[in-house]
Amino acid sequence: MADPIRVLVVEDESVAAAAHAEYVRRIEGFQLAGVARTGSEALAFLGLSPGRQQESAVAVDLVLLDMNLPDLHGLDILRRIRGSGLPVEIIAVTAVRELPIVRKAISSGIAQYLIKPFTFAAFSDKLHHYRQFRDSLAQHGSATTQEAVDRAFAALRTPAAATLPKGFSEETLQSVITLLKSSPSPISAVEVTEQLGMSRVTARRYLEHLAEQNAAVRSPRYGTRGRPEFEYTWRRA
Repeated sequence: MADPIRVLVVEDESVAAAAHAEYVRRIEGFQLAGVARTGSEALAFLGLSPGRQQESAVAVDLVLLDMNLPDLHGLDILRRIRGSGLPVEIIAVTAVRELPIVRKAISSGIAQYLIKPFTFAAFSDKLHHYRQFRDSLAQHGSATTQEAVDRAFAALRTPAAATLPKGFSEETLQSVITLLKSSPSPISAVEVTEQLGMSRVTARRYLEHLAEQNAAVRSPRYGTRGRPEFEYTWRRA
C-alpha cells in the first residue's frame, strides 16, 4: 500500500480548522500532519521561518491553505513555499471568490481551489482527485509521456455537480449566503422565504446545509408560538 499523503491544514477559524482536520482523518490514504492557525505557524511548520532549517520541519506533502489569515495573506505563503523549492502541493480552501486572487493563486501553482462553504463530499472529491493526479505521475518513474501527463491533469478536474447536495442550486445558495451576510440580525427560514420568494421547506434546507458546513450558526428563536423555530447567523471570521 502506498504511503499516506501527509496534510497540513492552514486555517485560522477554530471550528473550520477542526472540521477540515477531521475531514482529512476520515479520508483513506491521507494523514493529518498538523494544523496551523496563522501564516507564521504554517511557515514554521514547513521549516520556512527565518533561522529555521527545512531539515527540522515536519514532513508535509499537501497544504490545505486558507487565503484569509490574521498575519499573512495566503498568496504570500504560497509564494514563499514556491520560492523555497519545497516539494509540496497546495490546495486553496477559502471563502475568497475575487477573480484576481483566484488567478494569482492558479498562476502561483495551486493544485486545486475549493471555495467555502462546501460539503464533505466536495472536500473528499478534491483530495481523491489530487491523489489520482499524484499516483498517475508516480507510475512513470523519472520520465513520462504526453498521454500520461494529460491523464494526470484530467484527474484534477472535479465535476462541479459534486460540490452541492442533490437538488441544490449554486445560484440559490449564493442568494441565501448574500442575505445572511447582509442581515444585521439573525434570520429564520420564514424570513428567507419572504425576502427571496422560495418555499419555507427550501429555505430551511439551504440554511441547514450552511449550518452543517459551519458557515452559519443555528440557534433557537425564543418567544415564538407553536413549533420551535430556529434562526441563522453568518459565521463571520
